[in-house]
Amino acid sequence: QVPPARCALFDPAFSAREAAALRALGLRLLPENEEGKHGVEGSATLFYMVHCGKALYNNLLWRNWSPAALSKLVIIGNSFRGIEERLLSRILKRDYSYIAKVLKGVEEVALPSHPRYLDTFNDTSVHWFPLDKLQELSPEVWDCVEEPMYQDCEDLEIIRKGE
Repeated sequence: QVPPARCALFDPAFSAREAAALRALGLRLLPENEEGKHGVEGSATLFYMVHCGKALYNNLLWRNWSPAALSKLVIIGNSFRGIEERLLSRILKRDYSYIAKVLKGVEEVALPSHPRYLDTFNDTSVHWFPLDKLQELSPEVWDCVEEPMYQDCEDLEIIRKGE
């Protein structure tokens, strides 16, 4: 079991009441909007990111962009394969390049859908990054470590820091 104090949470939409209730449960709230740029710092980390914008996943990957760090990450969230299927390849590579680059290094299993909530949790998967698969990616994949900026992105889907 993971002690509640080791569970960090953040949602820019948390109200003061929600934040107080979460703290009362012993959970740790991150002090600021990291825009998904949270590092695993060498520890195995589960990210529960259901229905998040693509930029949050892309930012998380960027922040942990090495085989050593990514292999410690598990994401429960929107299907990366679904993102790939729904976006034009040039848009995926331009706006969400870290998702595009890691597609061959990720394992993904779709969570079963619930008949009552077909329209809500129909695209949720568990993602993990086996070290051996990551090490098979070409060395050039790891060379580009530019922070994503999203200047040309029309549908950003995240709340930016300071908004």
